[in-house]
Amino acid sequence: MQPTTPASPARTVEITEADLPLHCPTPGESVWNSHPRVFLSLAEKGEALCPYCSTLYRLKGWNGTLHQPH
Repeated sequence: MQPTTPASPARTVEITEADLPLHCPTPGESVWNSHPRVFLSLAEKGEALCPYCSTLYRLKGWNGTLHQPH
């Protein structure tokens, strides 16, 4: 039996603190094929996985803390 590995994200998007608060889908995406808006927290790991579309969002320059209160 082979060990299972976690599924890879559908895509990875790098964001900056200027993009916060983060929600998926993002403003630039088409509305006709999107899922319900969900807000994602980056406070713990500097990244978040969308539960609907499996997009992984990573905060550029993550050093363990957010500089802006959200």
